[in-house]
Amino acid sequence: MSSTQLSFRIAADPPARLDKALTRDAPEAASLSRTRLGRLLSEGAVTVNGTVVSDPKGKVGEGDLVEITMPEASESHIVAQDIPLAVVHEDDDLIVIDKPAGMVVHPAPGTPDGTLVNALLAHCGDSLSGVGGERRPGIVHRIDKDTSGLLVVAKSDRAHHGLASQFEKHTVERHYRALVHGVPDAGDPRLRGVKGVSFETGNIMRITTQLARHKTDRQKQAVLFQGGRHAVTRARIVETFGVPPAISLMECWLETGRTHQIRVHMAHAGHGLVGDPVYGGRRKLPARVLSEAATEALRAFPRQALHAATLGFRHPVSGENLRFESPMPPDIDNLITLLRS
Repeated sequence: MSSTQLSFRIAADPPARLDKALTRDAPEAASLSRTRLGRLLSEGAVTVNGTVVSDPKGKVGEGDLVEITMPEASESHIVAQDIPLAVVHEDDDLIVIDKPAGMVVHPAPGTPDGTLVNALLAHCGDSLSGVGGERRPGIVHRIDKDTSGLLVVAKSDRAHHGLASQFEKHTVERHYRALVHGVPDAGDPRLRGVKGVSFETGNIMRITTQLARHKTDRQKQAVLFQGGRHAVTRARIVETFGVPPAISLMECWLETGRTHQIRVHMAHAGHGLVGDPVYGGRRKLPARVLSEAATEALRAFPRQALHAATLGFRHPVSGENLRFESPMPPDIDNLITLLRS
């Protein structure tokens, strides 16, 4: 396998650990994460002043010459599959996809193929320069199998690191559209008694909890107030349906991005998503609130009515601010048309 050589010197006042010093001083263009550097150290690919070093806790001094042998990116073990994709934007470093409902993002034991990653390997081909030493797309965030909408995927190490940093710092704009049961309104006395739920100016509902995997059902997330991971969701009403109103179209946006966050947060507030099979999105409506056709369509809706509608971020290489919007998919759009009738 061919390789390239990366050489640089350690700057003044290096960190106490070798891996941290390498992370700090390696040329930015090389896009080497601490994890990647740790792997290169363990493989014997790093020398300091001509001597191979492998201990990430080792020490270096100012002016030491570091040389890293960078092997060419290896081929991914995941099979490339020619699956149609709705590409919203693509350049040398990243690709933005409008994912259909029903598509899993990454292969897993239950879904070894037919995923977005399988499709991207075929679509991108040789334009993938390698992520973490492997020629594969870099997944920096995911949306659930039965959620539709926008997500960005890295095609290079430098894009992967830059995007991951933005997601970690919660600077990425992610707005969703969701159909929920009920009307989440600041005037509802019930909501004032739900822990973690508050309202901001403009009737914006703010849900602040901890989230963790459910103790007994490992496929679910659970709301906690101690332990788990901090999660904040905001939501506002876009439109209501029914007389009196019984269904709401919500705009939801994430301050954090946890697994199932919108679904579990809206259910916690008592306004579960229409069609959600995991968090109780199937409810019996009062008689004659909606038309018979709309009531039947709600009952039969096969997935959580959730769509990742807006995605905005800073391009990790060019620095350009990018923002993309996705229209409602036909199934949710058709349901809204029936609800309006």
